[in-house]
Formats: sequence, structure tokens, C-alpha cells
Amino acid sequence: MKNIALITGASSGIGEATAHAFAEEGYNLIITGRRANRLRELKKELEREFKIEVLVLCFDIRDRKQCEAAIDSLAKDDRAIDVLVNNAGLAAGLDHINDGDPNDWDAMIDTNVKGLLYITRKISQIMVERGTGHIINIGSIAGTQPYESGAAYCASKHAVHAISQGVRIDLLGSGIKVTEIRPGMIETEFSLVRFHGDAKRASSVYDGVEPLAGEDIADAIMWVVSQPDHVNIDEIVITPKAQANAYYTKREI
Repeated sequence: MKNIALITGASSGIGEATAHAFAEEGYNLIITGRRANRLRELKKELEREFKIEVLVLCFDIRDRKQCEAAIDSLAKDDRAIDVLVNNAGLAAGLDHINDGDPNDWDAMIDTNVKGLLYITRKISQIMVERGTGHIINIGSIAGTQPYESGAAYCASKHAVHAISQGVRIDLLGSGIKVTEIRPGMIETEFSLVRFHGDAKRASSVYDGVEPLAGEDIADAIMWVVSQPDHVNIDEIVITPKAQANAYYTKREI
């Protein structure tokens, strides 16, 4: 029986690149997200190219009942999940706190924090029962380095950092590994979503810098899961060569 990886937010960016990476290694996949058309196209592509099985679960991770129903609907064989990649997340808005939009805050907290908790609870129950598994949370350097106009987003990623450490402790001795990966500047749909579809403003974020790509993070994830059974990679911080941290970036303009 092939290993199974479940990847949330698989319709673009890091999630899509990670799906390709696992498929190339022969994993069967469960891919989730809200954009059904993109997920179905990805399923066709991966099944055709890599001769694997891909199951699409289309639901809003912010909705606990939808999340639970989707996992509860899995057939017995599909429940043997070896790796959970908690990639679903977003940034919305970039304003000082006094100008912030509470709707943006709700979107970030509901997705980045509550959604991660909902799916992790359900999948960890399966993994504990099986006595094996690996949970990988995609955080951010913002999870330890708060920056101007990012109070709510940084708070949500600080939560991911704390959850990762807490889950590691909770599952100690269960046979389950837990890893957090915290990327720096990465060019996906992240900035386009943050600026509510303003493509010009989104592209300006990367002016003068060669940012990370989704494939860079996927490579790190595959290295993490390739480690021997007794080795747990607790956390990885990955930044572009031009970015020292959330505060210092060398731009060539």
C-alpha cells in the first residue's frame, strides 16, 4: 500500500508544489481547498503524470463542521494518512492597527489558527490510533518576528508557532512527528490575496529581490519526511539569500 499525504490549501503556491513533490515520490494524495476546479485539474495532472491516486476534498477549513464531515467521509483505506501538511493560510491587509479591517482579522485567525486546529485535531486522532504519522505546519518568519502593519497576521503565525510546539509535546510518545517550517519572502499568491487582488501592489513586494518559490518549501518538506524514524526536525527557517529576517532585505533596484 502506498503512503498517503494530506495537503491543505493545495490549489496553488506551496500546497500545489508540495503535491507535485509527494506525487513524484509515489505518494497517494488527499488535496483540500475551496477552489474545486483547480483541485480537480491538479488531480488529473498528477494522476496522469505519476500514476498515483488523488482524492479531492473541497471544503472551507474555517468551517469546523465542514472540516469534520470531510475527514469523517474518508474510506478506511484513505484514512491511513502518513503525512499532514497544514499549508492552508493567508494574509489579508497591511495596515496599522487603527486602520485595520476586522473582516481581514477574522479571515486570518479563522484560517491560519482555527482551521489549522480543526484539521490537526481530526488527523491526529487517526495518527494516534495508528501509532505513526508526521504533521508539518507551514508557519512564517512572522511567527517570531512581528513587523509594522502586520499585528493580526503576525499574531496568527505566532499562534502557529505555539501550536506546533504544543502539539509536539502533546503527541510525544505517540509515534507522531511534528515539524514547523517558517518561510520568509516567497512569491506565491500570498501578496495578491493580502492586497485583495491589487496585482501591481503585490508584485512590488518582490522588487529587487529573488524570493523563494513554492518548490523551495516543497523541497524542504520532502527532506524533512525523508529522515530516519528516530529523527524529528522540529523547525526550519528558510529565507531568500537577500533577506536576513523580517526587517532586513537587500534590494537590487
